[in-house]
Amino acid sequence: MTTVYKIPRSVLVVIHTADLQVLMMERTGWKDFWQSVTGSVASESEPLRDTAIREVREETGLDATRYDLRDWGVENRFEIFKKHQSRYAPGVTHNVEHVFSLSVPEPLPVTLDPAEHLSFKWLPFREAAALTISWTNRDAILALPQRRGVRSR
Repeated sequence: MTTVYKIPRSVLVVIHTADLQVLMMERTGWKDFWQSVTGSVASESEPLRDTAIREVREETGLDATRYDLRDWGVENRFEIFKKHQSRYAPGVTHNVEHVFSLSVPEPLPVTLDPAEHLSFKWLPFREAAALTISWTNRDAILALPQRRGVRSR
């Protein structure tokens, strides 16, 4: 039997409204770990935009093609959490994450995959940023006002 490892290349998709309400989801199996949509490419050849669309659909039930999905052209390299390193090939310790945002017209209801997330909530962007322990997720959320041309209050 061949072990299939995750590819250490992923997307982060911050889903938000025009007034900067941000969707946050609590991870299954990691109490109080809140995050935006994240996920690894399915194959080395999967385009990152396709990964973002797929992950949004899998994790929220939303169709990202119906809304404003923006590729920020930003990549973050970070150390993979120790509790998840076994999902990657031996010796792989870092992941490269590509950042997207998805603007929706209002806080929408979502359909969570119970294997991935326990609950969700829409929060003002500063509260959402303070909730996550992921520095890449926090930094992307805090960059929303500049990325969307909105003044922060």
